[in-house]
Amino acid sequence: MHRCGHIAIVGRPNVGKSTLLNRLVGQKLSITSDRPQTTRHRIVGVVTRPDAQLLFLDSPGYQTRSGGALNRVLNRTALQVAEDADVVILVCDARRWTPADEQIAKLLPTDRPVLLAINKIDSVPDKAALLPLVERIGQCREFDEIVPVSARTGRQLDLLIDLCAARLPESPPLYEPDTLTDRSERFLAAELIREKLFRQLGDELPYASTVEIEGFEELPKLRRIQAAVLVDRESQKPIVLGAGGERIKRIASEARRDLEQMFGCKVFLELFVKVKSGWAGSEQSLRAYGYE
Repeated sequence: MHRCGHIAIVGRPNVGKSTLLNRLVGQKLSITSDRPQTTRHRIVGVVTRPDAQLLFLDSPGYQTRSGGALNRVLNRTALQVAEDADVVILVCDARRWTPADEQIAKLLPTDRPVLLAINKIDSVPDKAALLPLVERIGQCREFDEIVPVSARTGRQLDLLIDLCAARLPESPPLYEPDTLTDRSERFLAAELIREKLFRQLGDELPYASTVEIEGFEELPKLRRIQAAVLVDRESQKPIVLGAGGERIKRIASEARRDLEQMFGCKVFLELFVKVKSGWAGSEQSLRAYGYE
């Protein structure tokens, strides 16, 4: 018997969903930073075993506060990922269970398995402290399984995979055994560059910023990439460029290094800044940039 299906990874921002996906797949697919909603798109990470193929879906962190068009689209994507999946993993932080966690838990489907992954247990020295947390969480809703894990160290992730695989429908695999994701190199390049932006600029980076790939040439041992950082106003360009262009050079250098590791070849990366006023101001314009 072979099983195959989709497993949604959901939760509030900064609980480690993307780190969990990357660790499960064994490859960096989803970008990470301390900035809320670093993940903006659904990304499939494929784990293939002899008895099952697990299609893990990363999702944006669900924001319980109100926001503009970008925030609305990301929240809708986060919930839709759960609706489309055969199994749902709700990820929370082992150090706290917040009203936002509880709200998300109550929004999840009741007609399919929902597992709770209590992440970052490596940050809790006294594991006995997890027991009151588990009791409190159990009062919110019923979970099929509650699994303490560490996405950073990999602790108990094999168990989490086993529990998910057992709940998937019988089906042949949907992807070739060596496939890791459904996303293209072009998409992964844009995401990795955006990660470096978030990590370099932190709170300085305007929320309405993204990366657009304007040219992508794939050669046997080389990738030539032209990418633009989109900002909303002219006054925001110096934030990304830095004094004498030093900041964007550093961003490009770090991105190029990681892209070469990801693609296994040399990468020529040309990175610049463009003003695109209102690109994130409406759901229609967001769709033009790949937001669902």
